[in-house]
Amino acid sequence: MPRTAVPYTNLVPNGSLVEPAGVTINPTLVTNGVVIENADPEHTVLRVTNTSTGGKAVTVRAGSGSQAWMAGQGDQSSTVASETGVAYLGPFTSARFQQQGSKLFVDFASGTTGTISVLRLPKGF
Repeated sequence: MPRTAVPYTNLVPNGSLVEPAGVTINPTLVTNGVVIENADPEHTVLRVTNTSTGGKAVTVRAGSGSQAWMAGQGDQSSTVASETGVAYLGPFTSARFQQQGSKLFVDFASGTTGTISVLRLPKGF
């Protein structure tokens, strides 16, 4: 099964943004993970909430291909606190996390419920 695409929400320079609803983390996302298309890892921040019991791991997968020359450092895994936990992950290094085709892959621990939002930081800040 393919990964579920999660779109960017652009942060507004010198402005404000209503908190995005995000994409619900459900059994399909836990099984297949998500993909961020046309990723700009250095300007990408993930907002992940956890509504399940117990802390749950969120893993950004190490990249593949020649552009990911630092992929040998491995995946980056962070634990989101249980039930009402919120974590912000990133920004990331292209040389470590970018997949072929300018993508980022994110996976969730078994039993994770909550939401994921992908925020794009403005350039030049």
